Amino acid sequence: MKIHNAFRLGLFGGLGVLVALAIGGAVTTLATIITYIGAALFIALGIDPAVSWLERHKFPRWLATLTVLLAILAVFAGLVFAVVPVVVDQMNLLIKQLPGFINTVSAPSWIKQTQASLPNFIDLQGIIDQVVNFFQNSKNITAISSGLLSVGLGIASGIFGVLIVLILTLYFVASLHSMKRGLYKLVPASKRAKFADIAEQITASVGRYVVGQATIALANGIASFIFLTFIARVQYSALFAFLAFLFALIPLVGTLSGSVIITLGALLFNGPGTALWVAIFYLAYMQIEAYVINPRVMNRAVKVPGVIVVIAALAGGSLLGILGALIAIPVAASVLLIIDQVFVPRQNEL
Repeated sequence: MKIHNAFRLGLFGGLGVLVALAIGGAVTTLATIITYIGAALFIALGIDPAVSWLERHKFPRWLATLTVLLAILAVFAGLVFAVVPVVVDQMNLLIKQLPGFINTVSAPSWIKQTQASLPNFIDLQGIIDQVVNFFQNSKNITAISSGLLSVGLGIASGIFGVLIVLILTLYFVASLHSMKRGLYKLVPASKRAKFADIAEQITASVGRYVVGQATIALANGIASFIFLTFIARVQYSALFAFLAFLFALIPLVGTLSGSVIITLGALLFNGPGTALWVAIFYLAYMQIEAYVINPRVMNRAVKVPGVIVVIAALAGGSLLGILGALIAIPVAASVLLIIDQVFVPRQNEL
């Protein structure tokens, strides 16, 4: 349709801009929901290989889905029940020790003894007075209370989000095949077979990646538990091993971040000697993971060059945070697959 009138052209252009702005605002408003859907779909694609394996062993689809989900929930429930008592014990210990710590810090003898070991430009008494004045100010107490309330609401929102993701994952896993068949019907019949073949390769690649990343994280958690429990004898080794598992799920920086937190925890609870051994262990383990475990696992899952892995993980983390870092590598693998099987053959025909 040709538009010769300048007013009409400007009107249609303005309406197009308004529609684009409305769509952008809707996407921004629904960003949390879209994140839930993306996370659930990503997890569902990772669970699907296990469900398909059970289907090949004469399990009905619904029973295979239920079995895999119950197994995953049982593992996480066991880990949570192992972690929660430790956290509660630490909170109770902190509450019991807090009055004695305050009395010790506020004692003049302790202040003089500590001040003698500090440089002259550090006024310990002045610092303590400022801290006391800060907590005596009602405005600061109100700000701290509102901050704690915000943290509580954030935790509640996170728990709600986890439940939503679990429910969506259940639906996606149960109806994944029918969803893919419905998507294939939207493609023209002449291109449907090629599209279905590429889509199946992409979903299989995503599933293998999720399983591979979970395997790497599980290896990190088991190795951490064995070392921290039986060799270093670190307090709350189960909690630290659980943290190692969770952080190792994040590509590239997850293992490093978890190792730093665990080393600081060992320093806090067991002293510098144990923390040094823990730091040495994780330095050695990161080399083994980077050059032995990760290549062997990921080469079977997704074939992506190392430089693209780094760029994709950084870009995904900047755009969508942890979820973006998780899905960046399979997305990069999917793009490379499409280029290799669609774009390159077309270029060769020219």
